[in-house]
Order: sequence, then C-alpha cells, then structure tokens
Amino acid sequence: MVGLRKPTDMFEGSIRHGVQVAVVALTICVVGIMCALQLPVQMIPDLEVRTISVETIWPGATPQDVEKEILIQQEDYLRTLSGLKRMISTASMGEATIELDFPFGTNINEALIKVNNALTQVPSYPDNVDEPRLYATSFSSNAFMFYRIQPVSGHPVEINMLRMRDFIDDNVRPRMERVPGVSQVSVVGGADRQVQIRVDPNKLAAAGVTLSDLRKTIRDRNRDFSGGDLDSGKRRYLLRTVGRFDTVDEFESAIIARRGDSIIRLGDVATVSLGLFELRSKAYLDGKPTINMFVRKEVGANVIAIKKAMIPLVDEINREVLAPVHLAMTPITDDVRYVKASISNVWRNLTIGALLASLVMWLFLRSFSATLVGVVGVPMCTIAAFIGLFLAGRSINVISLAGIAFAIGMTLDNSIVVLESIERYRRQGLDRFAASLAGVRHVWRAVLASTLTTVLVFTPILFIKEEAGQLFSDIAIAISASIVVSMLVAITVVPAASARVNLSRSTARNYVLDWFGRGFRVVAIGLVSWVVRRTGRAIFVAVGILAGSAALIVALTPPAEYLPEGEEAKTFSLMIAPAGYNLAEMSAVADKLHEDFVPYVGLDPDLYLSGESDVPAMSWIVTFVNSKRVFMIAETTDPAQIDDLMKVFNKRFREFPGMRGFSSRGSIISSNDGGSRSVNLDIAGARLEDIYRVANAAYRRANEVFDEPDIGSDPSSLVLAQPLIELRPNWTRAAELGFTAEELGFAVSALTDGAYVGEFLLDGDRVDIFLYGMKTTDSVLADLPSLPIFTPEEGIIPLGAVAELVERVDTDTLRRLDGRRTVTLNIIPPRTVALETAVGIVEEDVVAHMRRGGQIPPGVSMDISGASDQMATTRKALVGNFLVALLLSYLLLVAIFSHWGFPLVIMTSVPLGVAGGIFGLWLLNGSSDLFSTIGISFTHQPFDMITMLGFVILLGTVVNNPILIVDQTLYNVRQGRMAAGEAVKEAVSVRLRPMMMSTVTTIVGILPLVVLPGAGTELYRGVGAIVLFGLLFATFVTIVFLPAFLTLVLRTAALFQRTPNG
Repeated sequence: MVGLRKPTDMFEGSIRHGVQVAVVALTICVVGIMCALQLPVQMIPDLEVRTISVETIWPGATPQDVEKEILIQQEDYLRTLSGLKRMISTASMGEATIELDFPFGTNINEALIKVNNALTQVPSYPDNVDEPRLYATSFSSNAFMFYRIQPVSGHPVEINMLRMRDFIDDNVRPRMERVPGVSQVSVVGGADRQVQIRVDPNKLAAAGVTLSDLRKTIRDRNRDFSGGDLDSGKRRYLLRTVGRFDTVDEFESAIIARRGDSIIRLGDVATVSLGLFELRSKAYLDGKPTINMFVRKEVGANVIAIKKAMIPLVDEINREVLAPVHLAMTPITDDVRYVKASISNVWRNLTIGALLASLVMWLFLRSFSATLVGVVGVPMCTIAAFIGLFLAGRSINVISLAGIAFAIGMTLDNSIVVLESIERYRRQGLDRFAASLAGVRHVWRAVLASTLTTVLVFTPILFIKEEAGQLFSDIAIAISASIVVSMLVAITVVPAASARVNLSRSTARNYVLDWFGRGFRVVAIGLVSWVVRRTGRAIFVAVGILAGSAALIVALTPPAEYLPEGEEAKTFSLMIAPAGYNLAEMSAVADKLHEDFVPYVGLDPDLYLSGESDVPAMSWIVTFVNSKRVFMIAETTDPAQIDDLMKVFNKRFREFPGMRGFSSRGSIISSNDGGSRSVNLDIAGARLEDIYRVANAAYRRANEVFDEPDIGSDPSSLVLAQPLIELRPNWTRAAELGFTAEELGFAVSALTDGAYVGEFLLDGDRVDIFLYGMKTTDSVLADLPSLPIFTPEEGIIPLGAVAELVERVDTDTLRRLDGRRTVTLNIIPPRTVALETAVGIVEEDVVAHMRRGGQIPPGVSMDISGASDQMATTRKALVGNFLVALLLSYLLLVAIFSHWGFPLVIMTSVPLGVAGGIFGLWLLNGSSDLFSTIGISFTHQPFDMITMLGFVILLGTVVNNPILIVDQTLYNVRQGRMAAGEAVKEAVSVRLRPMMMSTVTTIVGILPLVVLPGAGTELYRGVGAIVLFGLLFATFVTIVFLPAFLTLVLRTAALFQRTPNG
C-alpha cells in the first residue's frame, strides 16, 4: 500500500511520551463521563414527529352533522397543503378529528403553521363549535406514567368522583405539568361542570318567550363591555360595564321579558343549578370508579428523572390538595420500570460480553499484562460512545446501549491486531521499544482500513428516514464513536503501554488449550495449502463456496416483518359493541367483566400453571367504558402468560351476543393496536351501505384464510345499526307558525338532550351554560311527537304537528380517508405468519378473491396500507443504502490499497457474511421450533427491519479479516518475492492468530445480547444474531475461500505480467 506516508514521528512520539498519552486518555474518559451524566434516559430514541392532529369539539352534534358542517369544510382547505401524504378524518358524537400525515423529514413546526393558516380560512362554524386544537403527535409522546385518584375509604364514590374532575383539572394537573420534561397530563374520568337551566315550557309559553328568545336574552345579559378610560383631574379612570353573572344564583334574577308593569325573571320560568355534563364514558381500576391521570413526556426528556421528580410531588399533592377533600392519588403503573429493566439488561449483557472478551484474550495471549494492555481501551471506547451520543444530541436508551455492547468485541479488534504484531516482533528479538514501534508501523494501514470501512458503512443510515433508520442511527453513532477511538487507542495507547510492560506468556502451560490451538492451526494451514496448490482446485473451492452462499441466501431468507412490537406483559383489549348501545348497557357489561376478572388481580401466577385457575393472574386492570366499547388494559403478574390472557379476554368478549373482541400486545415502538404487525385494508366509496357490505365480507374472508387472527376496525362497528331519528319539518306549516329551521332545531335540542347557550366564568374557569326541559335528558322516545313547542302565533303545539319523525339506521362514526368515506380493517395475523406473508395472503386470498367473486361493487376501492406500506418503503431504503455502503467501502479500500482489484477480493467476503447471518437466523428459529415441541420456551426472532440493519454492521466487520490477509499477502509478495500460493499461505499463517482472536472476542462480546432473555432484548436480539452468525460463518469460510480466490487473482495477474504495486 504505497502512496501513504508512514507517520513515524507520531508513533515514536506516542511511545516515548507515555505519560502524556495517558493524560489524554484519562481526559477523554472524564469528558465522556460528564457527557453520559447529561444524556437523558429513555426506552427508545425519540421518533420523528410527522403527524398533526386537528380536534374540533361541537357538543351534542351527531356524526352526520359533524361531517357536513366541520370535516368537509376543513378538508377543503387542508387537502392542498404541500407535502401532505395522507389525511384521515373522523366524525363522532360531538367531535371532529383530522390526522394529517406528512413525509419523513418534514419540518413539523412549519407544517403546524401551514395547517393553522389553512384552518383560519374556513369561513364559519356552527354557533357552539369550539376553536380547533392542533397538536403534533408521535409514538415517542405516548403516555408513559399512569395514576389513579379515588376517594379514601369511608366516603361516597360515584358522586364525589363525577364532581371532582374540574377540581382535579384545576388543582392537580397544573402541578404535575410543571415537572421538567412533562409535556401534558390528561385527566380521564368524571364529568365537567355545567350550568343547567331547566325550563318549564308551559310557564315560558305563558310569558310569551320562545326558547330562541330566551337564549338571546341570556347571552345579551351575560356580557361585559369595556368603555375605555376617563380623565378626571389628576387621575385616569378605567371604565367598563359589568353584565356577566358572578354566581349561579344570579341567573334566576335575570329579566327575560316585560309584560306591562310586570317583570318576568328567569327564575319564574326555570330553575338554575350547577350540575354536570351528561356522562359519556367511565373509568375503572380493578372494578372501582376512578379518575385517571396520564403523563406524557416532552421530546428528549429523561423518563427516569421525571419519575424521580414525580414521586415527592404526588406525596405533596396528596397532602396539600387531595387529603382535605378525602381523595388520594396512587400510581397504577409506568413504563419507567420497563425502561430501567431494559437498560439494566443491556448493561448486564455489556458487562458479561466485556468479561468474556477479556477472558478470550487471556486464553489466547496467556499473559495477564498483555491482556490488560489489550483491554485497556474497552472502558475508553465505551465512554467515547457517550461523547458521540452527546454531540449528536441523542439519549441513553436500549438501542444506543446495545450499540455500545456491539462495539465491545469490535473495539478489541484493532488492539488485538497491533498487540499481536508487537508480540511477534518481540519474539524476533527486538526490545520493547523497537518491537512496539515496528509492530504498529507494520499494521497501522490495515487498522486504518478496517476502522474506516466500519465507520463508513454507517453513513447511509443517515439517509434512511423511516422509523427503522431513526432507531438504528443511535447504534451507528455509538459504534462509530467507539471504533474511531479504538483505532486511536490501538496506535497510541497500546504501543506506549507495550513498551513499558512485559508481554511474555505465563510459564504455566494449559495442555488442552495448546493442543487445541496447534491442532486448529495445523488443520487450517493444511487446508489452505491443499486449496492453493492447484489452480483448478482453487477455482472449484471459490466457485463452490460462492454458489453455496448464494443458495443459502435464496433458500433460507425468511419473510419479513416491519418493526418489533415490544414484549411488555400488557394487553390492550377491546370489546366492540354493535351500534346503538348506550352507556348504561355497556356499563352493565363492564360490571359483568369485572365480576369475571377482578378476582384474579393479585393472585399467585402459579395457580394458572397448575391448572387451579382458568385465568392468568394480573397485577391490575384498567377499564374504560363508553357507548361503543369496553376497553381493558391489564398486566399479567407472570409476563409469560400475557398471550393466554389475551385469548381469555377475547373468548369472554365474544360470549356476549353481538360483541367482537380484539386484543394486542403492548408496544414500545408503535401504537397499541398491533400497529407494526397490522395489515390495514382501506375500503372506500361514496355509499355507506356498499362500504359496510364489502367490509363485512372482507372481515369474514380474513377469518377464513387466517387461523384465529385479531381483526379490528375503524369505525369499530361494522354494522349500520345506529338508530337515528330525523325530524323533517313541514315547511309550509313552520312558516305559518313563524318558525325557522334553526329555531325549531334549537327548541328540540333544548327539550331533549340540552342545548348550548354560552359560557359562565366560575373561579376563573369557563363553564358551559345549557338549556334543558324540565324532564331529565333521558327523554322517552315515545314522548317526542308530543314534545311541547311554543310558537308566537298559536302558543304551545306538539312537535308532531310541525314535523314528521322518521326513524332509520346509520353509523355512529364516520371515517374519511383523503376525502372519501372509508372503513379500515386492521388485520393482525397469528404470530406464526410473518407480515410479508400476511400481506400476500390479504392481496390474493381476500382482495383478489372478492374481486373474482364480484363482491366489490363499482365505486368501492380496496387498498392495503399501514405497516405493510412502511415495511416495503423501509426495505427499499435499506437495500439501496446497503448497496451505497458497499460502494463507499470499496472506494475507500481502493484509496488505501492504491489498487482497483484487490479491494474486490476483500469485498467478496460480504455475501459470505450475509449467507451466514441468514443461516444463523434460520438455525436460531429452527431451534426455537424444536424446543417448543418438547415444551421448552425458546426465543423466536422475526426477520424485521431492525434485524435487517444487522447486515450493515456485518458489512463493516466481515471485511476486517480479509483486509489483514490481503495486506499481509501483498507485503509477502513485495518483501519476499514469493509465489502467489506461498505468499497467501504465509499470510494466513501470520494472520490466523489475530484473526481468530478478534473474531472470537467480537462473537463472545455479542453473544449475551443474543442468548440472554430479558426486557428490551427484542429490539437488538435480531441485529446481534445476524452479526454473530454472519461473522462466525464468514470467518471460517474465509479461511478457505479467500486464499483460493486471492491465489487465482495473483496468478491471473502474473499471467498478464502485472504485479501488485500497492
């Protein structure tokens, strides 16, 4: 490798000035520790925020009106946003939500501004529609801490909890949100306060006031007016007219009409009280009503620090705020436990890997001092990784720590190569200083080449914008920083230390190890000699190994998954009710479920294993109930029993007539609806009847082609069965009575479910004012035709006299995808079916089957989206960037070797490594299947996008040994004028020991990450398996393949009278 100057002065200077080298090394350690202490601690890296949600509240509005009056208007202005990828709109009772998905790499702050500007162009909304709320969301901002607030024993439950929501929202939530790192605290449960004006229609009619008139009167009265300011003498006075009600009691004194000399006040025709909104949902913990608090973090926040700060704060809130009103707040659960356990596992595996690698070095070197010199860089390189993470603005998380663990064995490679070279020169008779200088001079180019190729392969990761690239970039940064420092340690610290310690082997001999080492060497060298002796034999071996590797890749590559779901022992289970159920009925269903499952909270999990219990033991159950569903979140005491609990839940759910069940595991990466394993089937069209008919057919077909899949849907109900009463006015009669559509609609709303009037300021909070009839909101359907409506022309008339009541069925939720009405099925296949396979089954056996059977009418489309889309996009990016990494590595080697041919020889090791990784994954999963047949639980590793990224690490490591052999071969040819076969054989003989040392230390450093189970291991186990098996396979095959191929290249070059000049 001519063309590169030997940095003699640098090597000699570092060896002579050992104290200064030690000071620099210690300085790096101190800085690294300071950086580590500043890094936030998280479960996974913060994923890019690329979804903006728009939420618009319209109390009491039906989904049909929400769609027409809000969604369609907003969509018209949002659909033209530049870069918008997907728009999902949902109209439900009293609420409109729109999710806007933007491409990866979008500046979310600029997008928020554009969305807000677009919404300001909407001309108008109905009278009592709240201003749209905008917020950006990502998986990283999911709630991670959960608290409950319940009455202390001995006090009423239901009434207290319903009325305490506003108190908690005002006095508890703000304190919790002031904790550094907390972005939002959500209050779930209870009901908001409401000023309720209950009108007697007969008295109101006697006063000659319509409900619309009453609304206007209250609004006009409940206003303040600013009058500017006045100057009087030396003083300036502010002037305002006070009209707002100060107390609820003041409402009844408001004058609503004047008849001659008599004044009619609101209290004469109505009663006014401070009540609660109609309850539309309930929350329970272990079957008892609660108000729950969900804590979300800011991007980049330290979850462990948040929990640490929250513990004393909760004690303070209990003591100062809740105890006086007989309430108490206690934690339910949090993800911090899982974060701590996961990070603890990585540290454990990292430590075990470092100890094993050190032990392997000692077994090879048989010298304590030499081993100490070799491993001295491990803590430095580990600490250097924290510097890299700090400079890149990253965090300490399971992914980044796994990168550091992967780097343990890899960082030893450079030290091993330099140390072995120095030791070889010592055996030749050089003194310590001369041997250290000669040893580092001889191998520094190879060390530089292997380091730069390892670092360079991670560069394309920066261009993978999908979630897999965002997750993997932390590994890339950690390994790159460690490897760069390991090179500096190898060419400075190791030579300086070697010049000052005795590297001689221990005089005590281990006959077994010596016999094994000599035996392996004899076999390896003998095999190489046999292969390179004849050209035809070399061709046969090289072609055979390449062909075999290609066959392994083609035959054993498994179908792909997207991202690991996570292995938290939590289930998110839905019981989905048919349309038309009300809250009371669903609450009764929830009570039955609590009777079934709450007794198993806190039980011994061994009871389930022994068959004494039919339900796995649980730590807790949180239940949310509304008119559409019962949503249960539960955590098993024994994590291994979580899948069984999900089956028990689904089975029980389906025992209720008409109910559907849907359960998914807790996910630490995606949403908790099976997001990374879900094949989403979007069924869109114009007519709801056609859409729902196709959706039901697809639902039935998916259940046929998969074995017990979990199938969810959005909307949750797949039946157009929501009862809907439409009032169709007789417009001629209405005109005779002086009624407008708005006045009639308001009157009906007020006398049934309540109608919005305005807002009342109570203790600084805005409380809605609603008009009601004297009856409760639970109006009887049969009474609707006789509902008393006051008209100025004819007094009170029944509603049936001015409008026809038509009963029909519709949907309780309207969902729109890019402006088209849509139903989406979330098809989660069994875990034995990979996502890639499931996509093919859905495309062929569901969609194509229905098309062939004529089950899809004109105007209805069926498209596959969700995780499958992301998987295809991510894999395309991975393959493209892997090829770019190959090209960059090749060009770097060309620059270092000053030759275009020999780097190609080195790069042939890459397909060998890929084949080894694929074969190893097949072997791992085959062993899992074998062990499972005999009742032994063993890990099954899916071939997900994170696992595929292991090939990138493999690319950076698998070329290191070939670099050593090619470099030494070229040195032999230049120095000794050896023949091709002899030069290759001598290179393998010289480099075999450092090759095996570096390979085995790397493998044992990674081994704990692959084989030791525990929390969080699913995030890096697949990457470790690919690297471990790929490196192991490639190393042993390379010992035979590379000498054969390199010999052919040298002999071919000789035929053309071209000798290597680099």
